[in-house]
Amino acid sequence: MPELSKRLAAVAITQTYAKLWLTGLDPDAQSKKIVTAEPHERHHPGRVGLATIADQGHDPEYPSAVFYEEIAQAIAKAPQILLLGHGKGKANTMAKFVQYLEGKHPQLASKVVGSVNINLQAMTDPEILAKSREWFVQYIETGI
Repeated sequence: MPELSKRLAAVAITQTYAKLWLTGLDPDAQSKKIVTAEPHERHHPGRVGLATIADQGHDPEYPSAVFYEEIAQAIAKAPQILLLGHGKGKANTMAKFVQYLEGKHPQLASKVVGSVNINLQAMTDPEILAKSREWFVQYIETGI
């Protein structure tokens, strides 16, 4: 299994950060962390207001396309990609990232072979890697 899991990059994504395992899913694999800009850093210069966030020029879509693009560039060479995330509806950053890939990087979107909805905030890196390995074993055995 170790040589097979090197074919898969795992991306755990939330609204504020993404952790990427690009060199395999072995228990001692190291992740790369990409952090979004803080909300106070994500406003349009030159627009100041006090009434609402929209009046202040803040981007209502969090995280921004810059965050997604940084992740896309980091996983560009991955042969297969597994996404891990949590949230529902508008709060599902994983789904928003897939939509971004489909629109901006369709060739990269085609490398996404699966997604797992888990509570990332409550999990350690070894637990995320273990969940990724479980998913990958099932994918190899069943093709689903």
